[in-house]
Amino acid sequence: MSSDNRNTEKGFSLIEVMVVIVILGILASIVGVKVIGHIEDSKRVKAKTQIETFRTALDLYRLDNGSYPTTEQGLTALVSPPTVGKLPRKWREGGYIARIPKDPWQNEYVYQSPGDNGDFDIISYGDDNEPGGEGKNKDVTSWEDDQD
Repeated sequence: MSSDNRNTEKGFSLIEVMVVIVILGILASIVGVKVIGHIEDSKRVKAKTQIETFRTALDLYRLDNGSYPTTEQGLTALVSPPTVGKLPRKWREGGYIARIPKDPWQNEYVYQSPGDNGDFDIISYGDDNEPGGEGKNKDVTSWEDDQD
């Protein structure tokens, strides 16, 4: 009868477990960076889409009333009839849009008419809510199509 002194326990060594944890950590950090980048991209796309909605509503307002709302009247003239400045002659019952949303960074859009870049300018100042900037702080505007 011979005795077998081999260790018959099965499982992973501490080194193997640590290597797997490190690999999972590296993969998670790579995926996390990619996801954060996509979230920022989606905010920029949402801001551009909201600005396009404003542009369409402003064009309808101009068709009905002969001019765009003034800077003083602002985008709220699309939701309720203005009470200051040149009053609209045929403001549409129910308004031109249901409400004025905040931009994806929870800031107010800036509206100026006449604008420096067209009949009107609409601007979201991005994450920092300051003019200019790069990356996530870059402005989203009504006059620039390519915002990348």
